[in-house]
Amino acid sequence: MTELAIPLSLLAVIFALVAFFYASVGLGGGSSYTALLAIFGAGTAVIPMVSLTLNVLVTTIGSIVFLLHRHGRLRLIAPFLISSIPMSYVGGMLHLPKTLFYLVLLVSLAFAALRIYFPGKTKPLALSDRGKFILAIVSGAILGLVAGIAGIGGGVYLVPLIIILGLGSAKEAAACGAFFIWANSVAGLAARLQYHSIDLAVYMPLIIGAVVGGMAGSILGAGRFEPQTMQKILGTILVVAIIFLTRKLAVAMI
Repeated sequence: MTELAIPLSLLAVIFALVAFFYASVGLGGGSSYTALLAIFGAGTAVIPMVSLTLNVLVTTIGSIVFLLHRHGRLRLIAPFLISSIPMSYVGGMLHLPKTLFYLVLLVSLAFAALRIYFPGKTKPLALSDRGKFILAIVSGAILGLVAGIAGIGGGVYLVPLIIILGLGSAKEAAACGAFFIWANSVAGLAARLQYHSIDLAVYMPLIIGAVVGGMAGSILGAGRFEPQTMQKILGTILVVAIIFLTRKLAVAMI
């Protein structure tokens, strides 16, 4: 285990809070788990493995809760999954150099933050059913690859994309985001367990913290919280992570 810059117990509390806010809008939290682990000194082989594991656990809870509230639709999410699952497995097979890994992570976090703070056009795009299907296949493949490489489920991109395409409501998008992250994280984690081995038992406090926070966030998010409010909180988390990760990348490149 790489020595972290803060106690594992403190990081577990932070992860619980992150999981709470992410799960409240149907997301797994992989983007922030990955960023926090990178900031506090975890190795690049450890980071995706832990993040993907936490994604699976948090979105398993979220998927069940949102489905119980009848927000999820398999027909809506299926086109994205067709391409994302195999590409997530491919991404999980890869082990990028530290500098390149940080760069991929930083770019993905920046796009996520921009998507939250500058949502742009919210009116559904005027695309044919065929056009929407093709866009879903292409975007699913890209998000799946990033998910496997960096441990980011891709839900933070998928949720607004579903709304922009006019495929579902905010609650339906959140439910599909949870299942999308779960499926990609399972595929990416399967590849990493096959090609990269670490002792996840060491990180059990992080797992427990994320599960507890994710359960609370899913229950409250599916019934009470407004997605827009939670997304602004997520944006704040991402901006802070981007600032620290930029510094980390600058040091790594020296």
